[in-house]
Amino acid sequence: MADSPADGPKTVGDADLFGRDDDLRILHTLVDRARQYGGALLLFGEPGIGKTALLDAASAYAEAVGTHVLRASGTQFEAGHSFSTLHQALYPMVGDLDALNPVHRRALGVALGLRAGSPPGLLVIANAALALLSHAAATRPVLVVVDDLPWLDRASAMVLAIVARRVTGTRVGFLAAYRSGDESFFDRAGLPDHEVRPLAEEAADALAAHWFPALVPAVRRRLLTEAQGNPLALHELPLALSGRQRSGAARLPEVLPLSGRLQATFESRISGLPPSARQVLLLLVLDGTGSLPALVALGADAAALAPAERAGLVAVEEGAGRVRFRHPLTRSAVVNLSTVEERLRAHAMLAERQSGSPERRAWHLANATVGTDEQVARFLEETAHTIRSRGDAAGSVTALLRAADLSPVGADRSRRLAEAAYFGAVMTGDLREVPRLLADARQGESGNARSLVSAVAAAHHLLLSGEGDVDTAHRLLVGAIEMQPAPYVSEDNTLVEGFYTLGWVCYFGGRAELWTPFHAAFGQLAAPVPELLALLAGTFADPARTASALLARIEAAIADLDGQGDPVWSVRVGLAAMFVDRLTLCRAALWRILRDHRGDAAVTLTLHARSLLGLDQFITGEWDELQALAEEHVELCRLHNYRLLECLGLYLLAMLTAARGDHEATKALTDRMTTWATPRRAGLVQRIAAQALILDALGRGDFEQAYRHTTTITAAGELATHVPHALWVIMDVVEAAVRTGRTAEAVAHVEAVRACGVAALSSRLAMAVDAAAALVAGDEDAVILFERALSVAGGEHWPFERARIALAYGERLRRNKATVEARRHLIDALNTFERLEARPWAARAASELRATGQSIGHHAPTGVGSLTPQQREIAELAAAGLTNKQIGERLFLSPRTVGTHLYQVFPKLGITSRAALRDALAGLDDQAPPPAGL
Repeated sequence: MADSPADGPKTVGDADLFGRDDDLRILHTLVDRARQYGGALLLFGEPGIGKTALLDAASAYAEAVGTHVLRASGTQFEAGHSFSTLHQALYPMVGDLDALNPVHRRALGVALGLRAGSPPGLLVIANAALALLSHAAATRPVLVVVDDLPWLDRASAMVLAIVARRVTGTRVGFLAAYRSGDESFFDRAGLPDHEVRPLAEEAADALAAHWFPALVPAVRRRLLTEAQGNPLALHELPLALSGRQRSGAARLPEVLPLSGRLQATFESRISGLPPSARQVLLLLVLDGTGSLPALVALGADAAALAPAERAGLVAVEEGAGRVRFRHPLTRSAVVNLSTVEERLRAHAMLAERQSGSPERRAWHLANATVGTDEQVARFLEETAHTIRSRGDAAGSVTALLRAADLSPVGADRSRRLAEAAYFGAVMTGDLREVPRLLADARQGESGNARSLVSAVAAAHHLLLSGEGDVDTAHRLLVGAIEMQPAPYVSEDNTLVEGFYTLGWVCYFGGRAELWTPFHAAFGQLAAPVPELLALLAGTFADPARTASALLARIEAAIADLDGQGDPVWSVRVGLAAMFVDRLTLCRAALWRILRDHRGDAAVTLTLHARSLLGLDQFITGEWDELQALAEEHVELCRLHNYRLLECLGLYLLAMLTAARGDHEATKALTDRMTTWATPRRAGLVQRIAAQALILDALGRGDFEQAYRHTTTITAAGELATHVPHALWVIMDVVEAAVRTGRTAEAVAHVEAVRACGVAALSSRLAMAVDAAAALVAGDEDAVILFERALSVAGGEHWPFERARIALAYGERLRRNKATVEARRHLIDALNTFERLEARPWAARAASELRATGQSIGHHAPTGVGSLTPQQREIAELAAAGLTNKQIGERLFLSPRTVGTHLYQVFPKLGITSRAALRDALAGLDDQAPPPAGL
């Protein structure tokens, strides 16, 4: 410690920034740009490198140029309190809430605890926060500055990350900082970042001399070597030395380990404070708000902070009524130096004044409790449900686990552990702790009764994990549901979730007998049945026979997606839309899930969204986009060991390789699927693998093998019950049967399809039914049916299937000597197949076209139309000089996906490098046809 005040350092906050000209230039540029156009930047670097000092400098500069600065910081204690950091950031602006529309005003009011009401979705809250900031920025630019990102509560992190990605064009800036190596939701948010690196030797030397001018050169050189350019180390290491050591009169210790010495320095500075100062500091840390009025309300003496302020540990902002720790390690040291009794007493004091905030009171009570206390556990359980209702499933799991710790051994403790496992499995997709939590929960269950919540969590784990045990998951759920008193209460959220999960298990099991107990139990569900559950029950089990009556309700649910912030709801609407071909209408909501939950623990939701988007991309002919999406899906599944969901990504890739004629790749992909699925009796996986093999065989002209694979899905002559995927192979079954001489089976299959009325479900299915009927009809009727199939309204939305119909029609016309008409349809089919790079189908069409006497030239796609809209946008950004990472940030894609698109663009444009993109794109524009009417 310093021998006298004169020998001590200048206050950290008062010192000029040394060696940070480049960093300051970047920050000033951000502030200046954000004043006009908005912008975001993340600072990262090792602890003590000066990130907070740079945030302070940026804030000072922003205020100097007329920008309104909003400051917030993550805190360890409040990391479990939903929206605590958002409250810090936006509280100075709550007076402007009345300027927002009612939806946004209500959303922020509920999230910030300013009013009661049903919980809004995180996306709605983010939109409301952005609207509030934008409103303020219309008068005066706004800069949001957030420190210590890894300590943000999860809900605030998600909302602020969404806001940060959308500030462009709003005159709102976002600047935040986090330590290198600390995990944060923002790590994968796709925001621009800047590393704050250690100081150069010259700057570090100047800084050390500025802070400690009395240090002798030899001591300063030693400290510079140990500090390695870390400003915090340069400031703190000398404080651990005696005056004699700093003057060179006494020898320095042989080892000065950086991390250990820094922590010891903080603790030594705090331990020298009077007890009253340490008590106030502890209350500040545990309260997490930094509020001076809050301290006074507790009876604390604000004047007791003076020694801590003089020591440079805190900065007191009297005008704002706030106290700010100058470095987060100070907070850790304050807690580490406190005794258990001191922390318990502080939490108890804080709990007493939190009567207006049940959440914060519950947490303080929990932290003030030693041993078990059922009343506190009940308060914390209620808090968990409140947190979950705001969409913060991970926060609710934390609260439930602590509630279970506070519970006496018995049914209540078991229930809370089971519910934590349930939220972890169902809502966040985190399966790692589910088996242990369920095992602990079972210890308190009475007799053989298994709680429904345990069964749902266990079923999710069994289904999604590598185990993929469909039958066990089915038995667990059926047993748990049947043990509930009938009629079943539709307001019981856990019971309803049990039905959702049981339907999911039945769907993946792919056997009609699995659905029997589902239908029996569903029939005992008291009205009103939740709308989305009813829609899924009617479209997932046997859509061929039950979905037509639900079309208007499905479309109504899709229309409501824009107002929904709940990603679970969006995914389930997408699933209900899947077999009636309304997925394209759900795209915006599904893309929002990928954008807003990138890197989020809710990985299962993003995987479901990816598989639904990929399926829609395949049937709508966006195959280049599909490949990148499906590959990312498979990688994510491998990372999290979601073997069942991985099969959905493998299916998409297999359909793509089959359509494009890569037989070996298709076989390898489907072998992976069936090898995993067969011993687990996952019938759905076996069927979708068979669908890819059917397409592969049809493309190669191996119709016998194609027919054999169709029997895996449905027998020819019947539309198998409770096999939704039978809808997707209607034309495949009939074509394979006709080509192998099984005419009676083909005719019977057409009759079965017509009897179910599936043509009414979608334009795609209407095309397939008419085309299948044309394949078995006489020549005169065939012409009528083919023409009707090709003229179905909206048929162009399904280019590959429409081209297959045109090919079959052209083949029939050529055999009937209608050469001119045959050529027209065959050319249409060939052009589509070539655009999609469906090589075996293009070869079939070209062969038929040659048989009509038509010469076949080079049909490689050329011109603007050969690039998809997304490829064109990526190519233009790359031509403008943006890197893959920058393009990905702008379009919410990963750099790898951008690279995949460019890899596909180059051969289409006939170039080999980015340097040639600009000229190639200009050449395409020159070739483009003039607008209609010119």
